[in-house]
Formats: sequence, structure tokens, C-alpha cells
Amino acid sequence: MPITPVKTLVAEAKAVIETISPADALARAEAGEALLVDIRDVRELDREGRIPGAFHAPRGMLEFWIDPDSPYHKPPLATDKTLVLFCASAWRSALSAKALQEMGVETVAEIDGGFTAWKKAGLPVD
Repeated sequence: MPITPVKTLVAEAKAVIETISPADALARAEAGEALLVDIRDVRELDREGRIPGAFHAPRGMLEFWIDPDSPYHKPPLATDKTLVLFCASAWRSALSAKALQEMGVETVAEIDGGFTAWKKAGLPVD
């Protein structure tokens, strides 16, 4: 069986998830409607910077940290706010948002273009 290209998986995910602009993500976070969730590797955060107030949940632990029955559960992720995921360029975040939807998370979205688009838009970075 041939391997499904990652571009195909990302396109399939983007067809079923909500994608919002960086400006919309910032507005929702400032209004208290969203929690920005940075799924990049810690080395990327150190190298590229961080979005102030974003919760860091590395991609490899995201599902474990979301699940309230997991021994790794992180209470800040148990929120009624929309979880707005982002990575560097919105590939990992698309796959992650789809995975969380499949787990039953109803309020999840991703930032269009990821952290790269956020920085390009001149939005706050630490």
C-alpha cells in the first residue's frame, strides 16, 4: 500500500477544520474567547520567539495533555474557550486540529499560515 503524502493529509484536514487569520486569533484571544496553543517544538520557540500568553503544548503530547483521563492531562486545556492551534506554517496545526476534533473537542481552530504569518502580520512576539 503506498504512503499517503503529507500534503494530502493536510489538505484533507483543512477541509474539515476551522482556519482563522492571525488577526482574528489575536482578537479572539484578547476578548477571552480563545486560548492560543503553540504546538511547535521548544527549540522553535527558543529560536523564533513566542506569542505572548500562548500556552505551549508540544505536538507530540497534545492528545495526551487534552485527554482529562490521561495522567499527562494539563488543566489549562480543559476550557470552554476555542483552542486555536498554531505551528510554524499551519501543517502540524491542521493535522492536530483534526485529531482533536476526532477526540471530541468541539471548539478548535488553527491559525492560517501559523506563527510565520503571525510574525509577518506584525503581531506581538516575545
